[in-house]
Amino acid sequence: MTLATINPATGATEVLVEPHAPDEVFSRIDEAAAAARELQSTTFDQRARWMHAAADILTDQAEGLGELITVEMGKPIHQSIAEVHKSAKVMRYYADHAETFLADSPLEDPGVVGASRAWTRYEPLGVVLAVMPWNYPIWQVIRFAAPALMAGNSGLLKHASNVPQAALFLDTLFERAGFPVGSFRALLIGGAEVAGVLADPRVKAVTLTGSEAAGRSVASIAGDHIKKSVLELGGSDPFIVMPSADITTAAATAVRARINNNGQSCIAGKRFIVHSKVYDEFAAAFAEQMSALVIGDPLDPATEVGPLATEAGRNSLVELVDDAVHKGAEVLAGGFAPDREGFFYAPTILAGLNDSMRVVQEETFGPVASLYRAEDAEAALRIANQTSFGLSSSVWTSDPEEQAWFLQGLDAGAVFINGMTISYQELPFGGVKRSGYGRELAAAGIREFCNLKAVWAA
Repeated sequence: MTLATINPATGATEVLVEPHAPDEVFSRIDEAAAAARELQSTTFDQRARWMHAAADILTDQAEGLGELITVEMGKPIHQSIAEVHKSAKVMRYYADHAETFLADSPLEDPGVVGASRAWTRYEPLGVVLAVMPWNYPIWQVIRFAAPALMAGNSGLLKHASNVPQAALFLDTLFERAGFPVGSFRALLIGGAEVAGVLADPRVKAVTLTGSEAAGRSVASIAGDHIKKSVLELGGSDPFIVMPSADITTAAATAVRARINNNGQSCIAGKRFIVHSKVYDEFAAAFAEQMSALVIGDPLDPATEVGPLATEAGRNSLVELVDDAVHKGAEVLAGGFAPDREGFFYAPTILAGLNDSMRVVQEETFGPVASLYRAEDAEAALRIANQTSFGLSSSVWTSDPEEQAWFLQGLDAGAVFINGMTISYQELPFGGVKRSGYGRELAAAGIREFCNLKAVWAA
């Protein structure tokens, strides 16, 4: 299977990349295993110097790398460049904090366990496989790679097949910065070959960001081989607006939450649940602003919404919207694919939804918002929790008791109060229910792929 960069703004094939043959895959796993052994004997200080150097490479090449991202998956150029800078920032964060996060923790009174000394320590696992998506082709990889390498692990990357140039860039990044040969290697393979890589005894763990189906498959294989796995899967995040909220700010933020990355973000607000007292005001502002967005060439700085990354993704979105409209949904904005080349879809708002519609339970991976009317807080919470996903959530209310009530009741890995969900390096990131398990970022993220070893000494 030849890998290809297909420009989503035009539909044209830009680059063809040949996949790795089985012997090359074996060799790259071998390199990663050797690098893991070498990294375990290096110091945090040495790894931090290399990581800072890798971050400098990203910063220096931000504009060119941003253009590559946009050509491969279609996000507006200013967002692509921002993704590169955010990736460099998280690299510096782990370079500066890894040693503290993984420091030995002594038992204050070792005598209670009959020891003269007792403590816990974190040790790297070895080679960790990352199966990564196309929607943030640099950030998703780096937020795994930075903590994994700083902990002393090596990494293997199976990237999405439509971003092969991003994979090739990442394949050499860490080695260019001084890390041992093989510390991070891309595997240009198809999805069917992941099972064989994960089964390899040299690979000790796996992390996946992607669809629920992909997560179920990878988790099953990891379970068969008793290997650690971390999954960040889909999301259908609720964005709840109550009467005490600042409706003007909430509506403007809702637009940004829904169309960021052309709507292709797991943690984007997707279901907008608005109290009936402010529903009409919010809906009018939301629809007006969504309809006014500039759709166009993602390389043009004036563009606010670019194409979806793939033709299949755009077609899936068309099917979801058509299904809802056929079953009675009201279209407040958009609802169509523009008549132009590329994989574009107009920013859309659907209202009047019912449980027979696929969009109520499935993730809309594109600039389509579902709008719900809730009669009270209990109804809003029920709608928010009715899907099988539980990644993040956003609640807009100035009432402290209401804030605490939603915080307690929402089934999600995160709750943002009066703000839009964003991943921060200082906060753990991950979901519950069918949005996955495990955490990335913060201290929790670097500890996921470490052995927490207890030490007892007489």
